[in-house]
Amino acid sequence: MVFGDGMTKPATHKWIFPARFRTGAYGWNSSRLACQRLREAVSEIKKVAKKQPDIAAEGVVRLIEKLWPALEHVDSSSGALGSAVNKTLDGLIPLIVKAKADAKTRNKWLERLWQAMEDDGVDYLGPVGDRWGEICGSLETANQWAEELMPTLRSCWTNPNPGNYFHGTTACLSCLLVAGRYQELLDLLALDRKPFWHYRRYGVEALLAMGKKSEALKYAEASRGLNQPDSAIDQACEEILISSGLHDEAYRRYGLRAAQGNSYLARFRAVAKRYPMMAPADILADLIKTTPGDEGKWFATAKDLQLYEFALQLVDQSPCEPKTLTRAARDFLESEPEFALGAGLAALRWLNEGWGYEVTSVDVIEAHDRAMDAANRLNKADDVVEWIRQLVRANDNSGAQHAARQFVRTALQGRVRDYADDNSPAP
Repeated sequence: MVFGDGMTKPATHKWIFPARFRTGAYGWNSSRLACQRLREAVSEIKKVAKKQPDIAAEGVVRLIEKLWPALEHVDSSSGALGSAVNKTLDGLIPLIVKAKADAKTRNKWLERLWQAMEDDGVDYLGPVGDRWGEICGSLETANQWAEELMPTLRSCWTNPNPGNYFHGTTACLSCLLVAGRYQELLDLLALDRKPFWHYRRYGVEALLAMGKKSEALKYAEASRGLNQPDSAIDQACEEILISSGLHDEAYRRYGLRAAQGNSYLARFRAVAKRYPMMAPADILADLIKTTPGDEGKWFATAKDLQLYEFALQLVDQSPCEPKTLTRAARDFLESEPEFALGAGLAALRWLNEGWGYEVTSVDVIEAHDRAMDAANRLNKADDVVEWIRQLVRANDNSGAQHAARQFVRTALQGRVRDYADDNSPAP
């Protein structure tokens, strides 16, 4: 809409999420609901961003302003809410960075975001400060903020009294990095008497921007110490070597340790993706060496690589979740019956030894039936029945082991009478 003075009315949008992030909107036990509302807010904002990126960026600023007032009373001790907030900010901050807002609009955003960070009681908004230089939108603005923040940070780090904290530390470092003031950034970091990786990573980036990869690697290595995240430092060092074409050295020194994932299979995939020139079987063998005593937990990875015999060897050395083994016995009955049999018997073995999460008698019966399906297909039913009989009737006087064996024995009474011990009633 154009007004009489020729000015254009700024576009607006009716957001849904603000009503769900009122001050005090969530109580002590509302972590799960709050996480759900965060996902919904991200979806709403990103949908708008496809056609109206500047409006979406305004929405991000508005959401950030509302996070702490809305979530202040939620129990965040499990870490789930903190992770959800981090994921939300990681997904939405780029919308502010990329927005083509004019200087006046962006400066207002910066003022609002800074106030939100000052009000934040648990540092939910740390990721905002971490990328402050990018959020500034221009070298000029980044320089201005650096000049404003440096005196406070310098005073904090040179004060002889310990315990000083400045919530704008990463914002200052980020601005110096974006502004290309690399040596000033390094000089400032040198004042910190207790090196902290979360800050020193900006020094690594500065050295890399200066073309000093060798110095950056040494700087990162020198950041190790008590309570410092070795895995994050490993990842940074690995990336430096890979960017230098030193893949073999990167793999040997950092590749296996730097691998991240919420499962053993995810860790393998992370390494394999970064080192496609490596044989998958070799990567798996190297990863297994990093987890002595947990060989069985690599069963699913070996299975996915079609290393069936090796997978069974692993699960013979140490436990694997019985339900994982039972699924393998079911899924590979037609294509790999020998493997299916081995997986089914392994499931029974580890159930019999007390392994498994929230195990019921149904899980025991399922493992048995899948093993017998494979045994019948291979004409080994009699041998397998005898193996199971000996497994469940073996004597063991230890408390936990005896209880697990008794549980399995009782569960299987409905399948084969001979699995019961001599004093058990006939089914």
